[in-house]
Amino acid sequence: MESAVIVENLTRKFGHFVAVDHISFSIPRGQVFGFLGANGAGKSTTIRMLCGLLKPTSGQAIVAGYDIYHQSEEIKKVIGYMSQKFSLYRDLKVKENLEFFARVYGLDNKKFKSRVAELEEKIGLSGKEELITGKLPVGWRQRLALACAILHQPEIIFLDEPTGGVDPLARRQFWDLIYDLSSEGKTIFVTTHYLDEAEYCQEIKIMHAGRIIAEGSPAQIKKRYFPEKLFELVTAEPLRIYNWLKEQPEIEQISLFGKKLHLLISSDQVKQIQERWNGLGIGRFDLRPIVPTLEDVFIRRLEEAGGEKGK
Repeated sequence: MESAVIVENLTRKFGHFVAVDHISFSIPRGQVFGFLGANGAGKSTTIRMLCGLLKPTSGQAIVAGYDIYHQSEEIKKVIGYMSQKFSLYRDLKVKENLEFFARVYGLDNKKFKSRVAELEEKIGLSGKEELITGKLPVGWRQRLALACAILHQPEIIFLDEPTGGVDPLARRQFWDLIYDLSSEGKTIFVTTHYLDEAEYCQEIKIMHAGRIIAEGSPAQIKKRYFPEKLFELVTAEPLRIYNWLKEQPEIEQISLFGKKLHLLISSDQVKQIQERWNGLGIGRFDLRPIVPTLEDVFIRRLEEAGGEKGK
């Protein structure tokens, strides 16, 4: 399948700080592709380099067939970019922001009107044209930002933390829009720190400290990094049992999720752990096997990455 984006050993340093550390990947055309990671992981820096807004320190990247070093202006014509920070003019009306970006992209009046009518229907902005942008709820401002980013019908759409600060319902509605765009053949590159959002992507890369520490589809990642069985424990005393389990040599990994614990342990060792705890005479707990979540993978890879760095 033809690639919309090809990245090889892309690196960006700010002084002695390495923001993006020799990352490589490719994105097939039409794919919903995601970067998952905490703030400061290097996601936004990567997107800015691919959009031609920031020069790499080293490495190579091709976006829509154009080289990011020498053809950044050509790249900007065929991509849509929605930045992490809200970048529209808050004191303008909705229609005025749309008109401004239409002029930036060189749309003539006839094409602009046709495109706006199409987007108002698709994104749900009908009836809001006269409203002041800054007074819109966050979810609607994000919809407007998306509309402005895709006015010129770009081939590739870069969405940097597009649902930050948006309530869960508005986030789900925004992802419906992303899928609509993908169904039209658009390539979507999304960055997020929301683990549940990453599940919507066809392929994800988990980033930490500028490096890719896990990659594949959500299902592939869970299988690859959790070939063993994962168990869940629900208890009224999660912290107490957590501290005790941390000291048991059979426990390979343990994570706390409210009143739940997730344990990585061999199936044949579950019984002896339970018997040892029950022998203390301070209550019982039961373990049940579960399918790992992306959060389990994320925590495990962070712990492993920390161990690798310390070697």
